[in-house]
Amino acid sequence: MSPAFGAMEVEHYSKGVLLEPFVHQVGGHSCVLRFNDTTICKPLIQREHQFYETLPTEMRKFTPQYEGVVSVSFEEDEDGNLCLIAYPLNGDHENLENLDNSDCEPKSKLLRWTNKKAMLLENEKIPKEWVWQHRKEEKMKSHKLEEEFEWLKKSEVLYYTVEKKGNVSSQFKHHNPWSMKCHQQQLQRMKENGKHRNQYKFILLENLTSRYEVPCVLDLKMGTRQHGDDASEEKKANQIRKCQQSTSAVIGVRVCGMQVYQAGTGQLMFMNKYHGRKLSVQGFKEALYQFFHNGKYLRRELFESVIKKLTELKSVLEKQESYRFYSSSLLIIYDGKERQEVAVDSDPEDLEDLSEESSDESAGAYAYKPTATTVDVRMIDFAHTTCKYYGEDSVVHEGQDTGYVFGLQNLIDIIKEIRDESSE
Repeated sequence: MSPAFGAMEVEHYSKGVLLEPFVHQVGGHSCVLRFNDTTICKPLIQREHQFYETLPTEMRKFTPQYEGVVSVSFEEDEDGNLCLIAYPLNGDHENLENLDNSDCEPKSKLLRWTNKKAMLLENEKIPKEWVWQHRKEEKMKSHKLEEEFEWLKKSEVLYYTVEKKGNVSSQFKHHNPWSMKCHQQQLQRMKENGKHRNQYKFILLENLTSRYEVPCVLDLKMGTRQHGDDASEEKKANQIRKCQQSTSAVIGVRVCGMQVYQAGTGQLMFMNKYHGRKLSVQGFKEALYQFFHNGKYLRRELFESVIKKLTELKSVLEKQESYRFYSSSLLIIYDGKERQEVAVDSDPEDLEDLSEESSDESAGAYAYKPTATTVDVRMIDFAHTTCKYYGEDSVVHEGQDTGYVFGLQNLIDIIKEIRDESSE
């Protein structure tokens, strides 16, 4: 059984899982949804599905874990609000990806996940008044989000102040405007197609942010070329123009989205892809610096781990024959939660691991001691990926994806520059 289904009873899942926006999506245009705490899902694109099913072993540590396929339908309540519901394909939980979902009928019972516990919204068990009140509250939130979307269209970099009440992690999940924008667009597309279709296949993938309390996420569009081999002339010209007008053509990488917690001000900073396209090479470097800075100090302890993983990924991709990762992105993720402070006059053993920054960035009698920090580096979005193993492709490339590798090397060099300049 796939790990995605281990956290729930099969009986409950057969009644449907209410999908919610995945609030840590910072880039892209495809809607990503939260399936449960550790799993997300996104519309199935055959080429991307094929990539995950034929993924080389050495690349698996640099991609999200693939967890199967579900059937997704949408239901509309009396107020016109749409809900996306995931169901198993024909009830088979062992081999979901090989089954057709054409005869999967929507069920009336929904499963909503709250604090890792499943709560069944059944009319016979929960009063209708509660259900309608809940939907009314959701609709009010929706109107508020629509106002924020109008703001988003005019603002490419947003600073969103976290409320004083509650802890940071509990509030962090409510505020990413880009994820909500993609979610609303997906609902609209499905509503428009509703007369012809109400069943969609979605793939299940590992939620890369689930291990972090306050995920800071950087989405980088990699490579010097973004259009796939099957792109129309119009699409090809559009993608070439975007590359030429951004850092993609010069260094093979550009910012596609960013989410950073600013501990100094208690704000969340969001940068979208439109701003990323306008950056010069120096602006790209400054954006990277901003990603590793929490508003109080530079997270220097992250550099070596990021550089090591990027270098390892580069080595792996240099060995991949004929793969081309057109329009693919690279995620860098770390926890924005502040590190613990330790008094300078503490026991010497407690201060052994103090970083170099303790001498110049400590305040008063305190210095920062890095806690165990994990940084994740993963490739995502393979809708335009190709290789010689895809038999139906008319174009077969030879050798490594030089545009992607070029971008990785420049990314490594720029992060090293930031590291070295900050230690001077």
